[in-house]
Amino acid sequence: MNDIQTKIQALRQKINTLNYNYYVLDKSDVSDYEFDKMLEELKQLEKEYPEYDDPNSPSHRVGGQITRNFPTVTHQKRMYSLDNSYSFEDIKDWAERVSKSIDDSVEYVCELKYDGLSISILYENGKLKQAITRGDGFQGDDVTPNVKTIRSIPLELSGKYPELFFIRGEIIMPKKSLEKLNAERIKEGLEPYANPRNTASGSLKLQDNSEVSKRGLDCYLYYVITDDTQYSTQWDSLQHAKNMGFKVGNYAKLCSTLEEVYQFIEYWNTERHHLPFEIDGIVIKVNSISEQEELGYTAKSPRWAIAYKFKAEKVETQLLSIDYQVGRTGTITPVANLKPVQLAGTTVKRASLHNEDFITNLDLRINDIVFVEKGGEIIPKIVDVNYDKREPGTIKLDFIKNCPACGTPLIREEGEAAHFCPNEKNCPPQVTGRLEHFVSRKAMNIDSVGAETVSMLHEKGLVNDIADFYTLKKEQLIHLDRMAEKSAQNMIEGIEKSKEVPFEKVLYAIGIRHVGETTAKKLAKEFRSIDRLKKASVEELENTEDVGEKIALSIREYFSDPEHLNIIRRLREYGLQFETEDTQEAISDVLGEKTFLFTGKLTAFTREQAEEMVEKHGGKNISAVSKNLNYLVVGEKAGSKLKKAQQLGTVIILDEYQFLDLIHNNSAVLRDE
Repeated sequence: MNDIQTKIQALRQKINTLNYNYYVLDKSDVSDYEFDKMLEELKQLEKEYPEYDDPNSPSHRVGGQITRNFPTVTHQKRMYSLDNSYSFEDIKDWAERVSKSIDDSVEYVCELKYDGLSISILYENGKLKQAITRGDGFQGDDVTPNVKTIRSIPLELSGKYPELFFIRGEIIMPKKSLEKLNAERIKEGLEPYANPRNTASGSLKLQDNSEVSKRGLDCYLYYVITDDTQYSTQWDSLQHAKNMGFKVGNYAKLCSTLEEVYQFIEYWNTERHHLPFEIDGIVIKVNSISEQEELGYTAKSPRWAIAYKFKAEKVETQLLSIDYQVGRTGTITPVANLKPVQLAGTTVKRASLHNEDFITNLDLRINDIVFVEKGGEIIPKIVDVNYDKREPGTIKLDFIKNCPACGTPLIREEGEAAHFCPNEKNCPPQVTGRLEHFVSRKAMNIDSVGAETVSMLHEKGLVNDIADFYTLKKEQLIHLDRMAEKSAQNMIEGIEKSKEVPFEKVLYAIGIRHVGETTAKKLAKEFRSIDRLKKASVEELENTEDVGEKIALSIREYFSDPEHLNIIRRLREYGLQFETEDTQEAISDVLGEKTFLFTGKLTAFTREQAEEMVEKHGGKNISAVSKNLNYLVVGEKAGSKLKKAQQLGTVIILDEYQFLDLIHNNSAVLRDE
């Protein structure tokens, strides 16, 4: 290494250390002038000797890169959302569910719930490789250049670190940064930003990352994901994250009892107002990593964590009127029109009223003075009525009897809270809603076809069902309003490209009632093709993870409709994907479609590796102990699943090495059904 290269590396190391001390430890070692001189020297040397430039150099934090579009990237490890709670009773119920599954004393880690934008950052060989927003949990936007401008996020790690790992955290805008930004905007005659969370989110998506650099964003990291087995607890991983150079903060607490958890929540419910940033609650996690694996996930959330949300801000305003909206599946949602009021940094004009029972229970009337809060401080909702201010002569509200869009009498099924319009084929909002859903990003992802375009195509009689999109011709489109030749061409190309969308998304796109994105993914994995799914019985459907009777019956009803079958036939003829491609090559069928479940702390392999082995050798993974389970593979400290399997008496119980023998020796006798 020559003298120039040595000098450049020494400058980088010095600047990285100063950044860490200032932005993570809140300690200033040199004046701003001295720091700026060092940075200028580094930038000049890198300019003169470009062969020594490095994308993770601290000189690149100041920005200068323009990003026109942020590419959408699939998360290698899904980013789940947390279940929310608003009372200690909820926390107690969650803790009891955890204890029943673990069958042992449980430690908890309590952390602040930062009010910002979730981020997943990939590090490889100690260097920041990629940063992706949460998005929908399955895929997010690649914002790596902008994240590199946030000085509390290390570009290179110190100490010992896994060769490859993800770290999750929250990008926030500190209160002082927002105050400074708003002071500048007011000086320029611009409207000030309302709240730190939205401003942080908007700042991270600015095209010029030199502007992102000026926004004063910060980041707290709280969850390490790695195949490396060096961490046995969440608490250990947090301490090690600090040693690697991450800003973790000193706010988390290790708790051995629920009483300690409650004390932590009560403390921060008051003290949060003195923090330099906004928080909206507390996150409680099971400390043991092996117990986290044992508890697993629901369709949306980890079972080993829960968020306690602080009571939302509440304001008074007046109910002016009620609108009734028709969703794509026919569900009727009443929406309150309110006298505009400021709430948690935003102006609220509308709020959901949920259903008839909600309106009846509140005895809600037009012109009532109502209390409004934000559920989870995001979605406005009416929570009560100020009956003392009710005007005399007000009349009780009667829920509508007919669809506001098509006039069809509404139906409310037994056990359901919502009314719905059964006129699926001809109710305009349902028809256009299904069409919009089909082309949406999470479904077929036809970028060039938005809601306005869908409405126009339907009004002109060009698209009446989802299969009609694939009959469109450029010549039909160029004569439509605001449709230039280039736009028409883009639409045709987008529709053609959608034929490559995988089966799981096509299944979600066709709009089976109650089948959401996650359920569609699990059904596609389980049944592999639309033909197998069509033939599946209710019992077979219910064997799929997270599919209950309600969803199973809805699927059977969908496939019993000849019109739906005709649409699927047409879509298949147009070239859409109705089978799942095998992403992994089968090694054998030694497991003969037997079902497996893993429980306890696994030491010979990870749970993910175990489930992959099952699939590669012809078996199936299921999520619960039931009569449909053939084999339970137990690790250390196996809890309630083992007890339940023993009680059933029909499940074969193996340890990890017996499971490996079953696969590799092919000598064990498989149980006959």
